[in-house]
Amino acid sequence: MHRLDQATARRVAVLAQLLTAERPTGLVATVHHLTLLQVDPTAAVAPNADLVAWSRLGSAYRPADLVQAVEHDRSLFEFDALVRPIDDLPLFRAEMAAWPTWPRAKEWLEQNAAFRRDILNRFEASPEPLMSRDLEDTSVVPWQSTGWSHNRNVGRMLECLAMQGEIAIAGRRGRERLFTLAGRIHPSFDAPPVLSLEQATAERDVRRLAALGIARAKSTKMPLEPVDVGAAGEPAEVEGVPGEWRVDAAALDAVRSGFTGRTALLSPFDRLVYDRLRAQQLFDFEYTLEMYKPEAKRRWGYFALPILHGDRLVGKLDARADRKRGTFTVHAIHEDTAFDRSTRSAVDAEIRELAGWLELELELG
Repeated sequence: MHRLDQATARRVAVLAQLLTAERPTGLVATVHHLTLLQVDPTAAVAPNADLVAWSRLGSAYRPADLVQAVEHDRSLFEFDALVRPIDDLPLFRAEMAAWPTWPRAKEWLEQNAAFRRDILNRFEASPEPLMSRDLEDTSVVPWQSTGWSHNRNVGRMLECLAMQGEIAIAGRRGRERLFTLAGRIHPSFDAPPVLSLEQATAERDVRRLAALGIARAKSTKMPLEPVDVGAAGEPAEVEGVPGEWRVDAAALDAVRSGFTGRTALLSPFDRLVYDRLRAQQLFDFEYTLEMYKPEAKRRWGYFALPILHGDRLVGKLDARADRKRGTFTVHAIHEDTAFDRSTRSAVDAEIRELAGWLELELELG
């Protein structure tokens, strides 16, 4: 059992997320370590995947690098709204083969077996990737939902086929996804699973812990990607925090050999802060994404960026990118505790760096 003070636990998390002074080099290697980049259409500052990559790689990163890796090199692939390294595809083949486990989705697919064949036949006949608008709705039973997907039968079928590994996202045109037969993206999609679901889950837990550094064995279920890691790593206690944690031994050894932090502006979906409870317990950092709240009820802003300084999360940046006006407007810098002169200087420098990367004029609101 490792017994860690909170500073050590924080540093393990920061180092594992590649947010120390020693920046990583190369997008694909960065995603391989992080295991994922979340795709989210919100671009109040920049799309999440790009913002997370910039936070690690700095202004040498360009969004075109991600397009190149996903659409041309095929070293990364998009699956279930997450960009992952193609080397990790075997970790998802068993899940794809078992999908759907949700009875309602399974019943809907059975009712629409002919519709499913029509869609696959259309992809077989098309040498080029297709958008949902290119496909005819021949469903027998419409998809029932209280959400945005109600009666959007083509879109729902595409989601199902992608989750089963029959088709895959070949790229994007703006926000529109382009689909094609999965085997055209990478031959591994057509190969049978080489790992059982249990083996794949265990390996994904190990990969996730290496990216997080420290996490709970069990936690609240999260959409898209868990925040817990099962039996991966080694047991740890964190001083002042109840319960048992799991820690990545390599990250812990690296921190004990030395830690040099830096200042970084993070996406609200960044994995350092994505687990809000962990952020509260280890960093004493309270955060809520307020884009869904009425403006009058927001404390920090529509899309406030968490601010990392060293091994502490010290505040939030309320800023917006206005590409039509060509400005990056800073509305407020919320300091969780008052910044000293060096912290303020480092944060200001990072804001200027972000504005420069966005190729926008910095404007103080």
